[in-house]
Amino acid sequence: MATKKKALKKSKLRHAEYYDFQKIQDKLYAESMDGKMFTKLVEIITLPENIKLAYRNIKKNKGSKTAGTDGKTIQHLEKLSEEKLVVLVQRKFSWYVPQSVRRVEIPKDNGKTRPLGIPTIMDRLVQQCVLQVLEPICEAKFHDHSYGFRPNRSQQHAISQVHKNMQLSHLHYVVDIDIKGFFDNVSHGKLLKQLWTLGICDKKLISIISAMLKAEVAGIGFPEKGTPQGGIISPLLSNIVLNELDWWLASQWENIPTQYPFKQTPNRNGSPNHGNKYASLRRSGLKEITCVRYADDFKIFTSSYPNAVKLLHATKDWLKERLGLDISPEKSKVISLKEDYSDFLGFRLKVIPRGKTKQGQTKFVVESHVREKSIKKIKDNLAELTHAIQYPKNAAHSEYEEIAKYNAFVLGVHDYYSMATKVSKDFRGLAFSVQKSQKTRFRQRLKTAAEVEKNRIPCHIANVIKERYGKSKQLRYVGGIALAPIGYVKHRHPIQRKRGVNSYTAEGRAMIHKQLEAVDMEILHYLMRNPVWNATIEYNDNRLSLYSAQMGKCAVTGAKLMIGDIFCHHKVPRCNGGTDAYQNLILLCGNAHRLIHATDTDTIARLTDSLNLTPKQKTKVDKLRSLVHVESC
Repeated sequence: MATKKKALKKSKLRHAEYYDFQKIQDKLYAESMDGKMFTKLVEIITLPENIKLAYRNIKKNKGSKTAGTDGKTIQHLEKLSEEKLVVLVQRKFSWYVPQSVRRVEIPKDNGKTRPLGIPTIMDRLVQQCVLQVLEPICEAKFHDHSYGFRPNRSQQHAISQVHKNMQLSHLHYVVDIDIKGFFDNVSHGKLLKQLWTLGICDKKLISIISAMLKAEVAGIGFPEKGTPQGGIISPLLSNIVLNELDWWLASQWENIPTQYPFKQTPNRNGSPNHGNKYASLRRSGLKEITCVRYADDFKIFTSSYPNAVKLLHATKDWLKERLGLDISPEKSKVISLKEDYSDFLGFRLKVIPRGKTKQGQTKFVVESHVREKSIKKIKDNLAELTHAIQYPKNAAHSEYEEIAKYNAFVLGVHDYYSMATKVSKDFRGLAFSVQKSQKTRFRQRLKTAAEVEKNRIPCHIANVIKERYGKSKQLRYVGGIALAPIGYVKHRHPIQRKRGVNSYTAEGRAMIHKQLEAVDMEILHYLMRNPVWNATIEYNDNRLSLYSAQMGKCAVTGAKLMIGDIFCHHKVPRCNGGTDAYQNLILLCGNAHRLIHATDTDTIARLTDSLNLTPKQKTKVDKLRSLVHVESC
């Protein structure tokens, strides 16, 4: 499971490189860092490479299978040829008028609903094309303390920074601010001006983004403000809106000008060392402040209560005057972390005394719990998954598949909430409730780890479950299949984001791709620029994926594939109902491909001898030949 996730992550990182678009993104990032004003971005956005890359990036998203108001999904796009898809998108940009957006209500934890706007699949593709060009420009201008919906950043990094502020920087007062209906109240005019300020000065692109913001919501009408949640470009636009807040807060401490020009020598991890400057600022009596933001959820940390109160009022006024946004009075407050908990990203955090420093002062460390609402949500989800194991929805959903879903959920919950220092305590009561429910539902079918070992009952336990939970006495088995124990979890420290990691610099990507095996990019780019004529966009895109997944080698012989000798073979032929899906395709060298389709005895013998197949390779050939209804060789 871990290896599969790692492979998927690596594959995703290289999409831009597959389509030879990385150099363009790198250039945009570098020029944005230098303060360039971009006036001809639509020309870049409508490049065939960018359009094909956009298709690749959205096709695996779960949302791509969700229909918009026109009833179409990714399946309608994948049947088109590359040429037709490129022409359709380019034509869209020539005079962009978005189709209406489908509105869906998503339930929230507090019982209310959150409205989502789902654009049509073609509009989502257009938004992805824009995103791929805007993101490197904006990344160069975004503040370092923003973590939500940005490449190479995560909730774990945000939590790690919060821990650092509380425990190492001794900032024990936090200003919690809740923006009232942020996504529904963003000013379109202000947002477009902020885009211009970031250097996005292409008037045609600005008008296209304006059209996206004002797209009709089916059954509601045309919005006058707000960014539609559910659109691909919406998270980036929300970060653009609040980026101004990040830099304003930084100007109060981190970026405050000093009379003496302090030198910033880099730390080991490449981050700037502000130690001397900050020490001087502290001696001056100026109160330290810093911010951690994840989308519209942010916290301002400081070292004194009076300063925290001032910050609350100053930030409230700034948001209203600069961005036209109101805060929620009942949810926005100042918290002393020595006395109360502060909620952030599903956790409750405070500091508790733990020993003394060398100077004899009380030392404070972070104590964190899983939020009660999160516990309840986990409990409800586990109840649904347990019910699905007992009563699979249909014959296609076997008990084994439902248990696999249950285990995947538990693994995901543990991976995330193990960042809480008291996670074991928080999950103990949850585990008791879940085990009691399972005992009632499965009765004699439920076996404990001790019963299985004592009676030597043959059971199946997935490797990932065995590695993580093999020593746990909380393991339970249903129908001889292991259930991951929700209560068996240990705290792990959140990992801080590595400085220097960047998708848009060669050095930053080297840190990301450190352990990637080499793929011949010249051949990959040749395949990209020379698609199979009259084939679908899905077929040609999967051809690139296969070349990378097979490490540029023939799937039968293992020999290196060379230009002019690469064949993308349908396992089940299209004439027999085969599709262009990834699972139905395989890359072969010419002789292996000819052998699979050969019917003449002499040709089969000659190709078999020339390939010098091992028994294992011969078995694979026979299997492929049987799928095309050719006798074994």
